[in-house]
Amino acid sequence: MRNISVVRQAGISFIGMIFFIALLAAGAVLVAQAIPTLIEFQAVVKAMERSKDAGSPAEVRNSFERAAQIDDIKSISSRDLEISRANDRTVLKVAYSKEIHMFGPAYLLLKYAHTTK
Repeated sequence: MRNISVVRQAGISFIGMIFFIALLAAGAVLVAQAIPTLIEFQAVVKAMERSKDAGSPAEVRNSFERAAQIDDIKSISSRDLEISRANDRTVLKVAYSKEIHMFGPAYLLLKYAHTTK
C-alpha cells in the first residue's frame, strides 16, 4: 500500500490579491493628493517665520505676501494671519483646512495650524 501525503496549499487567492492591490492603490492615490498640501503647509510655516520680524502688522502682511508669491502659496493669504504681540515679539497664527475628494460624498479633511514662537 502506498503512503500518500496530502499537502494543503496556503496563500492568497488571485481575487484576494486583486482586492489587496486595489486597496493599496486607493491609499497611494490619497497619499499622493495629501503630500502637496503638506509641502504647501511647510512653505506657509517658512514664510511666517521669515516675515514675523518685519515690523508693523502691515509690513508683516506685505512680507508674507511676497513670500507667498515666491513659494506659490494659494491656500491662505496675508489676511488669514492673526498678528499679535507677546513679550515684545510678533506672534503669527494661522489655521486652515484642506479637503481632498475621495469618492462619492466622501472627503478627506486635513487641518493645519501653526503659531510662531
